[in-house]
Order: sequence, then structure tokens, then C-alpha cells
Amino acid sequence: MEHVIELKNVTKTFKDFSIKDIDLQVKQGFVTGFIGANGAGKSTVLKIMMNLLKPDAGEVKVFGHDYKTHEKAIKDRIGFVYDANVFFEGLNLKDIKRIVAPAYKRWDDTSFYQYVDQFELPLNKAIKTFSKGMQMKASLAIALSHHAELIVMDEPTAGLDPIFRRELLDLLQELMIDGNRTIFFSTHITTDLDRIADYIAFIRRGKLVFNKSVHDIAESYALVKGRNELLDRDTERAFVHTHRASTGFEALTDNIEVVNDIFGDMVVIEQASLEDIMYYLKEGTHDV
Repeated sequence: MEHVIELKNVTKTFKDFSIKDIDLQVKQGFVTGFIGANGAGKSTVLKIMMNLLKPDAGEVKVFGHDYKTHEKAIKDRIGFVYDANVFFEGLNLKDIKRIVAPAYKRWDDTSFYQYVDQFELPLNKAIKTFSKGMQMKASLAIALSHHAELIVMDEPTAGLDPIFRRELLDLLQELMIDGNRTIFFSTHITTDLDRIADYIAFIRRGKLVFNKSVHDIAESYALVKGRNELLDRDTERAFVHTHRASTGFEALTDNIEVVNDIFGDMVVIEQASLEDIMYYLKEGTHDV
């Protein structure tokens, strides 16, 4: 099985927003980062992946199966980590474990207590007393304690302090060592993905712009800087979007070879970060 998640021509329409014809494949054994501005459609896609929303059209398969006939088996293999607490706030971790554990065939008490110890989580304090970072750790401990093969994370680092964000990313890297897990990581904090992602899927205004390996993205996109007088209607066609300032222009290109042919050594070409790409593609006027 090459793809853990497959979305084909998935469409969902709301009163004032829609996602349209989403074709997205998530490769087994890798970390896929899912990026886009707030309101771009990330959470809608995640809810469809988890069968929390039904698409108006299109096909959704997870582990090669559809939810209509295999929902329980699919969800038994998924760990879902939300960006907010989803447990009853008056419960403590012992109570939550007692309620959640029977739902999973492969629940492992030993793993649960190991993660509780590793994350320094209190077992007998109500969830409502936990900080946001502790709530995230609790969600992750439960997701990992039934040996989930697919971990789906919705903005897991939003609102976390820098120290725990780094600890979380280090933990995710450790989880990927054996090659048996797949992580789908939705975020608007692109710097987190610079450290751990193998693939990046970018959604803009309800449409998937690209789904590429980190290597291909680095090869495809670049920032170009130069003097404003180098720009005209023809030369600007080499760029996705251009920003002019009194000191010169900065532009994103998705065709480095053409830029070299047009400008040669009259411009500076630099590697574009994910944040650069997301910003300029958000502002740009055409899909790529």
C-alpha cells in the first residue's frame, strides 16, 4: 500500500466557502505537512478524512478502504490529535484511559503509562487544570497508546511555547524511525515543517495548489531579488507574484531556468522558504 490516504475529486460546499475537486494522496511511512492560511480549507479536509464531514462529491479512502463499510477498522488504526482539548474537562487521565481503551483493539496500557511518564502528566488531576501544552501531550499519549499507524494532527503546535514545540517535533521524528507510521500534520506555522516534513500539500481558497516532496519544492521555487527597472510586462511573466519596494523587487518564481535565461547575473536567486511560498502563492494570481 503506497498511499495511506486518498482523496479523489472531493468537493464540499458551505454557504460562504467550498473546497473543490481535491485530489490528495498521503504516502505511507512519511510526514506530510498540510499548509494554508487560516480559512483556506485545512480543517474541512481533515474532517472529511476522519469522516466527521461527508463530502458532497468525490471519493475518500484510508488504508485502501472506504468509511461506508470499514469505519471502525479504519479509525482503530488512526490517532487524531486536535488543536484543542476534546475530553470532558472534569475527567482525569485515569478516567479518560478507562473510557477510551476499550474502543481500540490494540490498546497498550504499558505504552500509555510510559508516555504519561515521559510527558510528565499527572494521572489524577482534571484535564481542565492542564495547560494547552499538557492537553496536547495528553491527546498524543492516547493517540500513541493504541499503536496508531496514521497520526493526524490539526494545528498541534498553535499556541504552544517554543520549548514544547521543539520537544513535540523531536518526538514526532523519533516516532518515524521504524518506518511503520505515517503523520499528516496540518499547520499554518511552516517553520515546524522545515524540520520534519517529507512532503508538503498546500491548499489555497479551497483548492489544492500542490502536493510535492520537500526536495521538489526546493528545486521548483526560488526567491528572486533585483532592481525595479528590470521589470516590465514580459519579464514579470517569469514570476508567480512580485513585490516592489523603493529598494528593488522581490518575487517568487516557479521556473528558475527561465529566470536565469532572462536575467542572468543581474538578479540574486535564493532558496524560498515554505513561508515565502505560502505568502506569495496566496497573493499570486495564478495556480501552479
